[in-house]
Amino acid sequence: MAVFTAVSLDDLTPWIEQFPLGKASALQGIASGIENSNFFLSTDSGEFVLTLFENLSFEQLPFYLELMRHLASGGVLVPAPVATRSGTLVADLHGKPAAIVSKLEGRSQMAPTPVHCAAVGAMLARMHLVGRDFPLSQPNLRGLSWWIWATPQVLPNMDDASATLLCSEMRYQIETADGAAHRALPCGPIHADLFRNNVMFDGEQLTGFFDFYFAGCDAWLFDLAVTVNDWCVDQDSGALDLARLHAMVDAYHAVRPFVAAERSVWQAMLRAAALRFWLSRLHDLHQPRAAEMLTPHDPTHFERILRERITVSAPELP
Repeated sequence: MAVFTAVSLDDLTPWIEQFPLGKASALQGIASGIENSNFFLSTDSGEFVLTLFENLSFEQLPFYLELMRHLASGGVLVPAPVATRSGTLVADLHGKPAAIVSKLEGRSQMAPTPVHCAAVGAMLARMHLVGRDFPLSQPNLRGLSWWIWATPQVLPNMDDASATLLCSEMRYQIETADGAAHRALPCGPIHADLFRNNVMFDGEQLTGFFDFYFAGCDAWLFDLAVTVNDWCVDQDSGALDLARLHAMVDAYHAVRPFVAAERSVWQAMLRAAALRFWLSRLHDLHQPRAAEMLTPHDPTHFERILRERITVSAPELP
């Protein structure tokens, strides 16, 4: 959510007329994140978020925006996309696809307790179930195929110990993905990036998930593993916080019970989730893009989590 493409209030004055929102009165860039250009937008109709997509195409965007609309209609707390007067969800702004979505109330909970983790687990399970009948399909664009592509891109910049770990883990994940248990995992649309800064709370009340622009169709368990690796860890060591872990996993299981195949690959999936973000942060670090307000992320955080998941087994799923 860094600002790669500058947008001024004057730019918006004619552009926003195609939306039923009235006039734009304020626009503020959002500094966090590294994928798209995001702005808080105030209009006559209320508060919204404007996103210019730096990597996704006009053809790819209907999956993400229609998924959000589908989830919202099913009772999942997500931002609602705003359609233009002609009914489209995407409009050209400075030659890039752009969309407006409703702004969630509350703020991100960066020091979660088990109560927060349970709320996230239950809503994530609800999201997976509601997404089962979503008619559009798109692969997880940062899944195994991307890992295979990205690994040789980052290896020349790594020290020997880290490079050895990366190559070893890639072999392990490729072998795991080819196994019968992995192929039997329940799948569907996933958020794929449900970090603490992509969830809003009002006190202990969850008010919504947002930033669905890494979403794709993949194993639901991978989505949970990504979430656990951010919400349920000690930030210094990468070790799992068992109270938060059990709160999230048990709440998820109460809504969408786990199947046998998921129990058999849980540890491998936690490793896969750590690998995915280690790789993407390495790639962003060594092949950066110019942006205003860019906030880089430290790859060593997820290297540390991966090493921890390899050496310390997580509790079994219920």
